[in-house]
Amino acid sequence: MTMSDPLADALINMKNQEKTAKKECTLKPASKLLNAVLKVMKDQGYIKGFEPAKDQNNHAQVKVMLEGKINECKAIKPRYAVKKEEFEKFEKRYLPSRDIGILIVTTPKGVITHREAKKQNTGGRLLAFVY
Repeated sequence: MTMSDPLADALINMKNQEKTAKKECTLKPASKLLNAVLKVMKDQGYIKGFEPAKDQNNHAQVKVMLEGKINECKAIKPRYAVKKEEFEKFEKRYLPSRDIGILIVTTPKGVITHREAKKQNTGGRLLAFVY
């Protein structure tokens, strides 16, 4: 199996586990980017928590405790560069309605939500959306 986008695979895996009412799921391979996205999701209340784990072959993976609050989460491809004034356009495209869900953005200040990026007056690249 080839991995073209580990972040996209991880988010789809999480959504599928959530749809089957599982309490936790294991995502692999783990990466700094995946951990940063999971931290944003935890801070926003979409997941209970996550912890790094190793499998028997010593590969990095992440165990995620699911909350049951994810309706949809996907990676955004291509990873659009977004100026601070342009978030509105992408909110309309990816989120179901105003104030529902988040866009996860990587900025020079780290991986944050689009709302924090607006507050910090910074742009970035879109990684994913969750609602």
